[in-house]
Amino acid sequence: MARMIGAKAGAAAFFAVLVSSSSAFTAPASALSMTTGGVTSQPIGHYEFCQSHASECRAGARAQAPAKVTEFGWETVRQINARVNRDITPMTDKELYGKDEFWTYPDSGAGDCEDFVLLKRRMLMEKGFAAGDLLITVVRKPDGEGHAVLTVRTTQGDFVLDNLNNDVKLWTETSYRYLKRQASFHAGRWVSIENGDAVMVSSVGQ
Repeated sequence: MARMIGAKAGAAAFFAVLVSSSSAFTAPASALSMTTGGVTSQPIGHYEFCQSHASECRAGARAQAPAKVTEFGWETVRQINARVNRDITPMTDKELYGKDEFWTYPDSGAGDCEDFVLLKRRMLMEKGFAAGDLLITVVRKPDGEGHAVLTVRTTQGDFVLDNLNNDVKLWTETSYRYLKRQASFHAGRWVSIENGDAVMVSSVGQ
């Protein structure tokens, strides 16, 4: 049975609906969710993040089905994506910390793509979303540059929260090549995404 996420207390009338993208209804079933492979290398920035935030990189339940997100839950997702995109100023790790690949919460009000993702993930977990349904994901942009987004795993498919776009989109509606993401069963492990074969960020071997 699917878990229900985002229902208001005492508001049982909320039903699961997709983000305002009707194309998700017509996409082939196999395209709605990413196909993941085996455990792969963890980005070095996330590895270092886990050293200081061990509680956020723990094992979870294996083979747990994705959540069924309610209408209220989707509104929460959209609001958090837009709010973080509005409130955080994009800056590189080199500009902020003098080095590359430093993953942290953008408490100073500025950060790069990974920092946006970390904050959105934390805020959604505070709203009741499970860690196993909120997966940091590494992609390649059309220009070849590496980028990070947050994948929200649901019964309606995998949706993407991106600091470059306020719209929450089904993953197949973006222009990215998907490379790897956190494992749904362990927040400190990463798995490959089988429609990509290049690694765009520095990695530490498992």
